[in-house]
Amino acid sequence: MKISATIITYNEERNIARAIESLRSADEIVVVDSGSTDRTVEIASKLGAKVIEQPWLGYAAQKNYAADQASHDWILALDADEALSESLEAEIWQLKKNGPAHDAYSMPRLAQYLGKWILHSGWHPDRKVRLYHRRKAKWEGEYVHESVVVNGSTGKFDASILHFTCQSLSEHLKTMDRYTTLAAEELVARNKKIGWRHLALDPAWTFFRTLILQRGFLDGTEGLAIAWMGALYQFLKFAKARNMRPGREL
Repeated sequence: MKISATIITYNEERNIARAIESLRSADEIVVVDSGSTDRTVEIASKLGAKVIEQPWLGYAAQKNYAADQASHDWILALDADEALSESLEAEIWQLKKNGPAHDAYSMPRLAQYLGKWILHSGWHPDRKVRLYHRRKAKWEGEYVHESVVVNGSTGKFDASILHFTCQSLSEHLKTMDRYTTLAAEELVARNKKIGWRHLALDPAWTFFRTLILQRGFLDGTEGLAIAWMGALYQFLKFAKARNMRPGREL
């Protein structure tokens, strides 16, 4: 069993070395870059990755393109701000030794937010399919929240991918602006009707669910920030979608 690791990048000089250095269990590392203006390509190349330049196709399409460039059928897909934990790396080594019993494998994802590991707030275990046979699975999702859809069986790893998210609230707000625009475009493409219920009640429900039902309060101040940001995400998504329609303004 040989594995090609894939990473899509754009201005990820802060993260790319950590991601690549965690991929010792991979037989090949393919980085598909969409025009970085920082040192991302230089760092990835120096660390032995095969770097391919490809203009942006969209999240799912870009990741499928990366899988198509791989030398091996088994794909281990990481985002640039992620890394394999040592225990997950050990599980993958064991799988390579024993051979796969499934067509894909999911693993939990543990996120670090504002410097703290988040164990609640709906952020954990956040299980994702990231190791898959490319003839049995592919990425789907035209706008945001792309995921691997598997045409076959899926096994489970116990150990986590480590996700290094925002280091500051200003960084979170900047990221949110981009993602809410994409989410709004998806709503408009689906011709989703946006009413005042979406603008007033959905954000409030998201805040309550995250902080109380998903026990975000156990994550302390960071959990409170996640709840507020989640509510703001919902409001901005619907407000932008409403404003994108001709003749409609918020």
